[in-house]
Amino acid sequence: MKRWWMTVLGGLGLLAAYLLTWPVPIVAQRWQAAASPGYTGVHTANTALAALKTLDLGDEAGPEHVQIGPDGRLYTTVASGRVLRMAPDGAGREVFAETGGRVLGFDFDRRGDLIAADAMRGLLRIGADGRVSVLADRVGDQPIAYADAVAATRRPDAPERYFFTDASTRFGAKAWGGTFEASVLDILEQSATGRVLVHDPAAGSTVEVARGLSFANGIALSADEQTLLVAETGRYRVWAIPATARGLDLSAGPTGGARILLDNLPGYPDNLMRGQGDRIWVGLVKPRSPLIDRLANQPLLREMTLRLPRAWWPIPQPYGHVVAFTEAGRVVADWQDPSGAYPETTAVTETADRVYVHSLHARGLGWMPRPEGLR
Repeated sequence: MKRWWMTVLGGLGLLAAYLLTWPVPIVAQRWQAAASPGYTGVHTANTALAALKTLDLGDEAGPEHVQIGPDGRLYTTVASGRVLRMAPDGAGREVFAETGGRVLGFDFDRRGDLIAADAMRGLLRIGADGRVSVLADRVGDQPIAYADAVAATRRPDAPERYFFTDASTRFGAKAWGGTFEASVLDILEQSATGRVLVHDPAAGSTVEVARGLSFANGIALSADEQTLLVAETGRYRVWAIPATARGLDLSAGPTGGARILLDNLPGYPDNLMRGQGDRIWVGLVKPRSPLIDRLANQPLLREMTLRLPRAWWPIPQPYGHVVAFTEAGRVVADWQDPSGAYPETTAVTETADRVYVHSLHARGLGWMPRPEGLR
């Protein structure tokens, strides 16, 4: 019996040593998560997304970003690294381009070229012929590790600029096993190394607009193109940052005219897309987890979670959720599907007669007729 107890205690000691000391890639930082508002007020639970239809994508999955191009066709990125093109009803689907990476966000510039944020390759230009070229893959001597989203200026009376996010300089998608895997590491660590960059296509230069963001994700321009709206996924919020800003450090909070537009959201904000009128859409890719919020102030416990089997990681369950808000930060639409049947909702593309719902992993592209009450 004594030998048996010694074996058990030795095993427990080894387990404790493993959980406490085995090397993990993150150096978790302490932060304070505000109490989640839950599904109350403007975010009261509903089933507005439960009746989504889907457009067939064949063998492709993960329509992470969707936009109607200058030619009237629908473009979407998929997990394979391809950019697909089709009619708005899904007919005539074809491969428009292959980047060899993973495009997460894109926009069309004044010439109609597709400007893409490829998480593996940086900022790309894709011409009308589908030819791919690299615009920027580093800023100075620092690589762009996780290009995520793009917003291109359109005003003809102002210089052309491509604003884009580099979600994490700590955990690049290529180096850490993919976009989702790297995002989990970055958000668990909370070192806030995400940044906003701007590329000048005439000069071929790229500089930093702002840094200090916990997984800098979606980006959109205000109607007058004077303000950048940026989703900070790891802190459940959306920023408004002057488009003229350069070198801002937001790690300690608002500065240099930057302000928090939406705060303490009930999920992780992802892509940002301009809709009809003055609406901006954001997808909440996952709901908040009470456990993750409780671990915000417990860096050692967050590191220990990575020593557990992956199936035990505290990744929230799917929950469909997209939100529309104004440039003043007022929520004007909130659509949900608590079943999560259409998983990881990342944004909405709104047209005159349809809305398309983006997804990180779905096998088809979600859509529904534009609701009558949406003006």
